[in-house]
Amino acid sequence: MNALRPDRQAQGRPGSSSDDTRTNDDTQTRGDTQTRGDARIDVVDALRGIALLLILLVNVAFFSSGFAFQLVADPAYGALDRLVAGAVELLFAMKAYLLFSFLFGYSFTLQLDSATRRGAAFGPSFLRRLSGLFVLGALHAVLLFHGDILTTYALLGLALLAVRRIEPRTALFAAAAIVGVIAFVVGLAAVLGATVVPDEAAALAAGARSTEALRGGFGDVILEHLRSLPAMLGGLAVQGPLAFAAFLLGLAAGKHRMLAAVHTHENLLRRCERVGYPVGLAGATVFAVGGGTANLTGLMVSILTAPFLAAAYAATLLRLFTRRPRVANALAPAGRMALTNYLGQSLICVLVFTGVGLGLAGHTSPAQTQLIALTLFVVQAVASSWWIRRYRYGPVEWALRAWTHRKRPAMRR
Repeated sequence: MNALRPDRQAQGRPGSSSDDTRTNDDTQTRGDTQTRGDARIDVVDALRGIALLLILLVNVAFFSSGFAFQLVADPAYGALDRLVAGAVELLFAMKAYLLFSFLFGYSFTLQLDSATRRGAAFGPSFLRRLSGLFVLGALHAVLLFHGDILTTYALLGLALLAVRRIEPRTALFAAAAIVGVIAFVVGLAAVLGATVVPDEAAALAAGARSTEALRGGFGDVILEHLRSLPAMLGGLAVQGPLAFAAFLLGLAAGKHRMLAAVHTHENLLRRCERVGYPVGLAGATVFAVGGGTANLTGLMVSILTAPFLAAAYAATLLRLFTRRPRVANALAPAGRMALTNYLGQSLICVLVFTGVGLGLAGHTSPAQTQLIALTLFVVQAVASSWWIRRYRYGPVEWALRAWTHRKRPAMRR
């Protein structure tokens, strides 16, 4: 349902013991120029900002209607509503969190290098970071959004720490194997006749009850989140391994510092586009037309092809950022504060859609819901730019960093 990565300045959502978007020494190349000290890889932050937007475009449906979590369409939807919802499934579902997970793995390698440069013990600080991330995720899941992925990232981070010395080629093979195994298991379940929604009538009734609960008070919303947690944990049986596969891809890319000099990988980026778009869009079409996650056959196809489309998106965006640095500069602050913005998105969506605030759950069409999400992200991008000009970290990034290092980092620039 979503995804995010932990970090401070370097990240946003789901930090670490170091400056996770820095290069591996005190200088950083940006085209033909170098900056020193607090320099960051802007394209990584900008890409993370876009991933944050795509995650919101997918997740907002779970705030606006209880039917989404039951994997059935609101019976009040018309043809246009279903078309918009299907477009989101086709373009963004199963892709956004893979992109964010890739960036988590990439930034992990930069955190490792930073700790090495400072002569600091990486493991203990990273474990503290993961524990802080887990607590944030648990609170997020209960209080704001039952589709939280921060807790999953915290747990998968333990596995990433364990394999941190893996060779890049081995990491690529392992990622491919994980994707293949998950696709095989889901495909086998489809062949054996298993269904994700065995009783559509019951799912529709549950969707109506869930929507009504979301329009209730804060206590009703929390109870609904708690009721949804078992189903959420079931979904993570697929999402979790795929996120870890993306971690490994990011780890491999990070060990080669591929995003520190994007312009030197133009041919690779073009190949990602030439292969990724046709393969990824074909699979995404099967996924969306088949009913999204509710259809196991379509889900199997998406598991195999979504990484191609996510890679194509990343390639196109990276090429854009290197040619239009101002675009990257505009998006990078949102990516640097991704954890703050991710949690902020959930808080604002609670205030907009649940009875805690405006109570719009069940009263907005998919097109209106997407417009709300886009507006929210634009506001966050502007606010993040204002904040980062004055402060080194986002508020939640600062708190997580303080917990990680057991001291209060300087906030103002």
